[in-house]
Amino acid sequence: MAERGEEPDRTPPTAAPSAAPAGAEPVQVPPARPLDAIDRDILRILQTDGRASIRSVAERVHVSRANAYARINRLVEDGVIRGFGARVDHERAGQGASAYITLKIVQNSWRTVREQLQALPGATHIALVSGDFDVLLLVHTPDNRALRELVLTRIQSIPEVLSTRTLLVFEETDLGPRPDRPAELA
Repeated sequence: MAERGEEPDRTPPTAAPSAAPAGAEPVQVPPARPLDAIDRDILRILQTDGRASIRSVAERVHVSRANAYARINRLVEDGVIRGFGARVDHERAGQGASAYITLKIVQNSWRTVREQLQALPGATHIALVSGDFDVLLLVHTPDNRALRELVLTRIQSIPEVLSTRTLLVFEETDLGPRPDRPAELA
């Protein structure tokens, strides 16, 4: 943290390159450089506390502030760090209903379906998967009525969606990195 009267130095508010908008050329992201033990320690610290100051990170990994700053910037530029955010308790934030929704989609329609799913209110995670279904979607809605409306009206109206299955979440536990449980980073 910053000394009294000093402005805390924070990690830069930049994000890694992302996929290009529909119709544009995809952005070429260079391959990530190998991570060393210090990089992995920095990632663990920032996953636990995304608001940690550069000074705090540098002290905890035993490098200079300039070195910590350069390493964090490199991790952002390489796309290893995709951004900085808050872990939200969705129920306390007014999103009391959560569900995993599995979707079977028309073959080769992933990009089209992904764009439409990203636009859904409450969608927080989308994955193309293998197995009995093609897509796994995590959503948070204010209540079951809103969830029903989202599934029956919005998702099932997407022409490329062949079928859905909704799995209600009764209880969640965030397994994000904690100081008492080190993250396993390769």
